[in-house]
Amino acid sequence: MLMSRLLAPTLREVPAEAEIPSHQLMLRAGLMRKSASGIYTYLPLGFEVLQNIMQIIREEMNAAGGQELLLPIIQPAELWHESGRWDDYGAEMFKLKDRNDRQFCLGPTHEEIITALARAEIRSYRQMPLLLYQIQNKYRDEIRPRFGVIRGREFIMKDLYSFDQDEAGLNESYQKMYDAYKRIFTRCGVVTRPVDADPGAIGGSGTHEFMVIADCGEAELVFCQECEYAANVEIAPCVPCTTLPEDPLPLEEAATPGLHTVDQVAGFLDVVPARLIKTLIYLADGQPIAVLVRGDHEVNEIKLKRYLGCTVLELADDGTIERVSKGPKGFSGPVGLDARLIADESVMAMHNAVTGGNKADTHLVNVNPGRDFATKEVADLRLVTAEDHCPECQGGLRMRRGIEVGQVFKLGTKYSTALKATFSDESGTERPIIMGCYGIGVSRTMAAIIEQNYDENGIIWPMSVAPYQVVIVPIKYTQEQQKTVTDELYKKLVDAGVKVLIDDRDERPGVKFKDADLIGFPIRVTVGPKSLKMGNVEITMRKGTFKEDVKIEDAVEVIGDLIEQELRSLQPK
Repeated sequence: MLMSRLLAPTLREVPAEAEIPSHQLMLRAGLMRKSASGIYTYLPLGFEVLQNIMQIIREEMNAAGGQELLLPIIQPAELWHESGRWDDYGAEMFKLKDRNDRQFCLGPTHEEIITALARAEIRSYRQMPLLLYQIQNKYRDEIRPRFGVIRGREFIMKDLYSFDQDEAGLNESYQKMYDAYKRIFTRCGVVTRPVDADPGAIGGSGTHEFMVIADCGEAELVFCQECEYAANVEIAPCVPCTTLPEDPLPLEEAATPGLHTVDQVAGFLDVVPARLIKTLIYLADGQPIAVLVRGDHEVNEIKLKRYLGCTVLELADDGTIERVSKGPKGFSGPVGLDARLIADESVMAMHNAVTGGNKADTHLVNVNPGRDFATKEVADLRLVTAEDHCPECQGGLRMRRGIEVGQVFKLGTKYSTALKATFSDESGTERPIIMGCYGIGVSRTMAAIIEQNYDENGIIWPMSVAPYQVVIVPIKYTQEQQKTVTDELYKKLVDAGVKVLIDDRDERPGVKFKDADLIGFPIRVTVGPKSLKMGNVEITMRKGTFKEDVKIEDAVEVIGDLIEQELRSLQPK
C-alpha cells in the first residue's frame, strides 16, 4: 500500500471536541471521523486496527469452542416484552416501527433474540454445552455520549452466549470465557484487571468486569493493597464502621439558619462530618423511603435498588420531601419521621449525632439510634471509600478509575425462564436452559489500547493490532536508487507476511516522520542517501530506543526478528 493512495488525513491540531488522549489521537491520526454525537466513521487505518482486534477475539473464541453467527440488529419488540425488558431498559433503547406499525428496537444487546434461537433449536441435553458468539454493532441512545468511542451511541461489540444444562456446566463455560478474555487483552497489548461488578440491566447472579486502569475511566474501582480483591465501587461491600461508646446526651434543637449541606452544618456546629446523619428521601417505584447514611458517606444507589428490589429509584422532588418530612429540603431527619426508614450499618454505631430537625433552619444534636429513632431495616447501603478496609483480608484499600472493556455474566435462567427456552434432561424432564453472557467492547478496546500506549508524539501500537507493522520512508521516493531499494524491500516483506506501507508522498522527511510517529507504526525503515552510500537502511522501533543502520540484504531478517520478539512478548504467560 502506498501512503499517497491511503485515506489517512492526519491533523496537527487537537480537535476542540476531544477531551482525552485516545479521542484526540484517533482523530489526529486519521483513524476515524465524527458523523454525529457518539457516532463515528472508521477510516481505513482505524478499520485495520479493529480487524486485528477482532481476529484475536475470533481466534480465542474459536479455541474455546465458540461458534460464530450473526444475529439481526433490528429486533422485534415481542421478545423484549416476553423478557420484561421493553419498558425496563429505559430511554437508552432506540425504538422504531415498521410500515405496519409493528414495534422494533435497534439491538442494545442480544439476550432476547439469542434465547429465542435457543428456544427454537435446542431440544436435548445432548446439544449442550453450546457457545455461540457474534461481532457486530450495538446501539444505545446514551444521554451523554463522550470520550469518542469510550461511550458512544453506536459501537462494535463481541457477545458470546453459553447454554448449559446445569450450574456446573455454566461454571465451566464462565471460566473458559474468563480465561479467554485474559488472553485476548494480553495479546492486544492492554493491561486489564478483572473486578467484581454489578450485572446492571443484563441481570444474572455473578459477573466480572475487565477494566483498563486509566484516569479518564468512567468507572471507579477499589483494590486491596494486600490481597487480590478488586471490585467496582458500585458493588464493593463495606465493612461496618465501629466507634467508641459514649454516654447519650440530652436531645436538643440547634438553630442552623440557611445551612443545608453537611460541610455547612458541621462547620457551624464545630463537629466533623462523620458526626452527622444524612437523611435522603427517595422514590422507589413511586413510594417514598428515607435512607440514612453517615455524613461523610454517600448512598450507593446500586446497593439500595438491589435491597429494595425496585425497578425505578430516584431522589424525591422538593414537594415529596416536604410532604414526607414536614420540613423543607436540606433539613430532613429520622426523629419523628413518618416514612419507611432504612439505615446504613455504620449509622447504627453512631452516638450523639447531628440530624435534620424536619423543620426549616433547624437541626437536632445528640441524636442516638435506638433511643431517638428506630428501624428494623439495616443494611450495607453506602459507597466504599479509601478509608475502608478490604472485606476479604481487612487490608487497606486504594481507589482508581477504569475503562470497562469486557464483562462476563452468569445469567442462569433469567431469560430462558421468561422466554420458555427449555430442554429435555436425561430423564426426559423439561428444564430451563442455564445461560451465560460474555461481552467485549471492540471499538472501546481500541481506545483503551491507545490510553495505555501513547506518548507526546502519538500512538504506540502494539505489534499485534497495528494497522501496519512496518512503514518504509524513502527520503525522496522519485530518486531511482531509493525507489528501487524501497520497492524491493517492500516486496520481500510482503512475501514474508509482513503488513507494510510505503510513504511515497512528496513531503519533507520531517512531515513523514511526524506522521509515522503520530499514527504509531511499530517499525520505521528509513531509506535515504546517506545510509544507502554504506549499503544500509535505518530501522527504528516506535517503542523503546532501538535505532540501527542495517545492511540492505539483512533488513528483512532483522525486521522479522523484531516483529517476532514483539509478538512473543504479547503472548499470555
